[in-house]
Amino acid sequence: MEYLHASLVLHSAGKKITEKAVTEILTAAGLTPDKNRIKGLVAALSDVNIGDALKSAAIMPAAVIAAAPAAAPAAATPTAAPEPEPEEEEEEEESGLSSLFG
Repeated sequence: MEYLHASLVLHSAGKKITEKAVTEILTAAGLTPDKNRIKGLVAALSDVNIGDALKSAAIMPAAVIAAAPAAAPAAATPTAAPEPEPEEEEEEEESGLSSLFG
């Protein structure tokens, strides 16, 4: 994640995202940069318009929030089946109610 954050810092500063620039940011943050990861990141971001990606990403949380209530009822259902009450108690209750009506 820190590699992506470094590239976003460069983008925000209006700087070109290069291997050297990402390495410098990660080193300044006290991290040990992985040259292969940086090379892959720079190659992957070379074809991406970061400004457009950030604008479209701002729309995504609204879609995720809208989908969240649909998932909530499924999480609220109990995972274990409730234990059935003993039959004796049910019979006593039924006979007690029927005695009220004659």
